[in-house]
Amino acid sequence: MTTTPSNATTASDQPAADAGAAAPLAMPAPTPKAELIGVGSPLVDLVVQVDDAFLAAHVAGAKGGMQMVDAEIISGLLAKLGREPARSPGGSSANTTVGCAHLGVRSAFIGACGQDDLGLYYRSALLEQNCEPRLVEQASLPTGQVLSMVTPDSERTMRTCLGAAASLDPAFFSPEVFSGARMVVIEGYTLFSPGLTRSVVEAARGACCQIALDLASFEVVNANRALIAELLAEGIDILFANADEATAWHAGGPEAALEDLARQVAVVAVKLGKEGAVIARGAERVRVQAEQVEAIDTTGAGDSWAAGFLAGYLRGLPLRSCGRLGSLSGAAVVQVMGAQLPRQSWLGVKGYLDAWS
Repeated sequence: MTTTPSNATTASDQPAADAGAAAPLAMPAPTPKAELIGVGSPLVDLVVQVDDAFLAAHVAGAKGGMQMVDAEIISGLLAKLGREPARSPGGSSANTTVGCAHLGVRSAFIGACGQDDLGLYYRSALLEQNCEPRLVEQASLPTGQVLSMVTPDSERTMRTCLGAAASLDPAFFSPEVFSGARMVVIEGYTLFSPGLTRSVVEAARGACCQIALDLASFEVVNANRALIAELLAEGIDILFANADEATAWHAGGPEAALEDLARQVAVVAVKLGKEGAVIARGAERVRVQAEQVEAIDTTGAGDSWAAGFLAGYLRGLPLRSCGRLGSLSGAAVVQVMGAQLPRQSWLGVKGYLDAWS
């Protein structure tokens, strides 16, 4: 199922010419095409603070990971907490895409949502953040959601119900979908739908776009090693991983993973939390220091780091400057609850970007 972009027009939308007028009516300028397009799962983030005892008593699986669950599991966990969560628009690729929009990159996001209140909320939230929503609506499915449980050490443990987000049809994608874009950003969670991921990559390649892939979670890497290897061989241009994801890829640890991935990908960035990040491009190696801030919630930190990096990359900045922008963006988001930064915080990062470019 497809949906018409919000800026599309039809013949009936065009004003009729007035035969008696001295000149034709002036038409509004067309909306500029998106420079960066994210593809992923539109998910409404539900963020709650919990202690380690709550995780041990009620949440199966490793602390800090992500698992797919039914909506009833999320409802049950919220019922045990007995309080309402903070709500914000989320999804890994959407977070990165919105961050790029705040940093001055013309951005659009593609995903599937329900025809429900959360879907309307999500569309409105993207528009408010200057990101074009290209949302495919599914009448029979709910909008996806993710419960992010944040412990006192700022670690988050996530339980995700994809809902309509899992219904995005691979047939939706053709090179025309990405026409005019320079970069397509894919979240690692799409790897659980191999046909979709392959279709997005093929269409992006057909539109002559560069492709950035964020590995998203160590569980994603463990479950999709063969597909990741296939995509790397087909030509992913930029790969993002954190220390856990890198170690899941290569038992030798983040540095060994960086070297292995750098032989297959043009640009690799491995984020090391408080230790900063290491970036490789060909024979070039760059180490970027992390900003020293008081973190209260790491939700969306990696997504925002990628947004800062990509905004600098699309401006043609050196790797070190791109990494610095990533660090500034990641540090800003860990100082707030949830994955969305206030616009004022993004303006501070954008100031550095504008100065460097």
